[in-house]
Amino acid sequence: MKQGIHPEYVECQVRCSCGNTWTTRSTKSEMRVDLCDKCHPFYTGTQKLVDTGGRVQRFADKFGGAAAAQLKKAEEAKAAKAAKAAEEAAAKKAAKEAKAAEKAKRAAEYAKKAEAEAAAAPAEEPAAEAVAEETTEAAE
Repeated sequence: MKQGIHPEYVECQVRCSCGNTWTTRSTKSEMRVDLCDKCHPFYTGTQKLVDTGGRVQRFADKFGGAAAAQLKKAEEAKAAKAAKAAEEAAAKKAAKEAKAAEKAKRAAEYAKKAEAEAAAAPAEEPAAEAVAEETTEAAE
C-alpha cells in the first residue's frame, strides 16, 4: 500500500432513526442510518412505513394530479362499461318481451283457428249422423 493516500480508520458512532446507537470503525467519525437490526421489518416481523425525507409526499406532489386523472379516467371507463352493459341487458329484455308477445299472438291465432274448426265440426256431425241413420234405416 502506498503511504499517505488512505483515509484514517477511526471509531465511528452509528445512530439509527429509532434511537439505537452502537460503535464500530469507519473512515467517518459519525453515521446516521434509517434502519437497524432493532427496527428493520425483516428482523422484527412488523410492518413499518419508512419515508425518508418525505419521498412519498414529494412523489404525490409531483405525480398526484396525474394519478388522480388516471383514477378519474378509469372510473369514467367503468361507468361507461356499466351503462353499455345495462343498455344491452335492456335490449335483450325488450327482444325477449317481443318474442313472447309474438308467441302469444300465434297461440291466440291457433286457439281461434281451433275454435273455428271445433265450431265447424259439430255442424258436420249432424250431417254425418243423418247419413249414418239413413244407412241404418236402409239396412233394416
